[in-house]
Amino acid sequence: MAIAPIDSNSADSEPGRKRKSRRRQTAHLKQVPSSKQLRETIRAACVQVAAGLDKSRPLPKDEMEKVVRDLLSGLNQPDSYVGWTMVMFASEFWRDQVAAVPHDRRLFLLPHCLKHAEGCPADYDQFGLDCKTCGACSIADYRTIAEEMGYKVLVAEGSPIVLKIIVSGHVDAIVGVACLNVLEKAIDKILLAGIPCMAVPLLSSDCRNTSVDEDWVHDMIQVPHQQPQQTTRSYVHLMRAASAMFEPEELTRLVQPQRKGPTLAEVNGRGAAALDPIAATEKLALDFLARGGKYSRPFTTLAVYDALTGGEGTAAGGAARVSEYSDSVKRTALAIETFHKASLVHDDIEDDDAYRYGDVTIHRKYGVPTAINLGDYMIGLGYRLVSRDMAQLGGETAGRIIDCLADAHMRLSEGQGAELLWRDAADKSLKPVDALKIYALKTSPAFEAALQCGVLLSGVEDDYSDSMRLFARHVGVAFQILNDLKDWRGDSDNKLSAGGDVLGGRPTVLWALALENLNEANRTELIQRISDDSQSPASRVARVRQLYSTAGVFDAAERLVEKYRTRAEEIADQLEPEELRRLMYYLIDTILDDPAASQPPIVMHTLTADLAVTPA
Repeated sequence: MAIAPIDSNSADSEPGRKRKSRRRQTAHLKQVPSSKQLRETIRAACVQVAAGLDKSRPLPKDEMEKVVRDLLSGLNQPDSYVGWTMVMFASEFWRDQVAAVPHDRRLFLLPHCLKHAEGCPADYDQFGLDCKTCGACSIADYRTIAEEMGYKVLVAEGSPIVLKIIVSGHVDAIVGVACLNVLEKAIDKILLAGIPCMAVPLLSSDCRNTSVDEDWVHDMIQVPHQQPQQTTRSYVHLMRAASAMFEPEELTRLVQPQRKGPTLAEVNGRGAAALDPIAATEKLALDFLARGGKYSRPFTTLAVYDALTGGEGTAAGGAARVSEYSDSVKRTALAIETFHKASLVHDDIEDDDAYRYGDVTIHRKYGVPTAINLGDYMIGLGYRLVSRDMAQLGGETAGRIIDCLADAHMRLSEGQGAELLWRDAADKSLKPVDALKIYALKTSPAFEAALQCGVLLSGVEDDYSDSMRLFARHVGVAFQILNDLKDWRGDSDNKLSAGGDVLGGRPTVLWALALENLNEANRTELIQRISDDSQSPASRVARVRQLYSTAGVFDAAERLVEKYRTRAEEIADQLEPEELRRLMYYLIDTILDDPAASQPPIVMHTLTADLAVTPA
């Protein structure tokens, strides 16, 4: 069946045009076409349309959805197939880029649920399900074929380590099998970053003895290695550069430690007490800097610098271009993360959090005085990373970077101070606008510093300061609201319990919205709940959730996220050059990629005036 040509010159691809990306939810659009014939027809249409598109840049999700909706309309098929068709279309869009990657540099990701649920004899190892010696289902067949071709194979449903594997440099492309829900969650970030990826969706999402179009899986595995006609831009080289700075050897080279002696890892788990007392603080700092995190702030600095100096870091020769970055550029990006890690140590003390990056927090492990001192040390280290490179950066540039960092540091402390004062106050009243002012001070400055430092390093004469400040404010506030919503679902990375902000007495926009929208009786009960030690934490949080739901808090918070997202996109719309504008869109999509459910489940374990918004 012939498909009408689809214009690939979307709004985002033309300089000066506004991005028309208002995130549409597709959770209800995930029906799998029931017949193989229909699936083949839609797949063939995806091949035809993808062949005519410009593949020089990744296709944003909103643009892809528009293409897919037009495609389905041309086939007289319902919108309920949008989710499934987007996976097939993305696979065809990226097929040439996957082909450009040798088989031994591809990762093959398989789901647990292809195994037979009853009586599966395979055991789990550190890499997922060990299917090599089993043969009871098709996983073993796929794995054997893939491994014989040189693939790395991982059997782990929606594994969070997939992106880390890519960033670490072990593989350059991903092919996978999963249900639509998992594909949406696990692959979105990968595609946004421009990492070649193909997938075949499972035919059902019940994750129990499911099935898949096996010939499609074999076709995907056996995509031959060949050079593409067009190379798609990718942020992976910049992501790898940011991550590589925190590898022990490179971190040591960039920081240039002042104290000799063994590292914390080299004292065989005996802890800081086994180190030389004078060297211990420096060793603890380097260990914490290298531990965990997404390194999104140093990536942002490097990416802004790249975008304003030609954008070659995302092109075909990006790895070579990024490898030429001076140490002074890298150290400035490293300083951003150093300040961030220092604030985390102090935040954990102030909130008495038990875990960070899946490990016991510094103050719980070594004591509060040592943790305070460690955070202070990392603040000094961050400034030294810039000041020692003054000759390379130039006095004026170095001074402006240090001033930018100092300003961000002071505003962040003001925001944290406001939160602490509210937490310790007897009066728990809070207006939404005041909560948003705290967010703008507490969350936005570090992000703004990462953006501004990238601009200053690039040496451009254009003044981006107002744009970066407003962009960082809108993204930072939206991110913090998302973080509030995430608190009601728990956090497996840091082992947080749901409702932790309520139990910890921290001011949130959710609390402020509830106080604003509840009647007087419920408002009084809400305030009493947070200090009522006669009730168990589980019952207190459960009741607060009920009151939040009565007040429509979760829906109102999601609307605020979208409002601030829209404001950030409006700032990005006006930015030049095009590489910088695309980066801003990418940052919005990746930082704000976790919209919370309107009714998040409970899991319990024994600014300035222009921030004003109307929650309704």
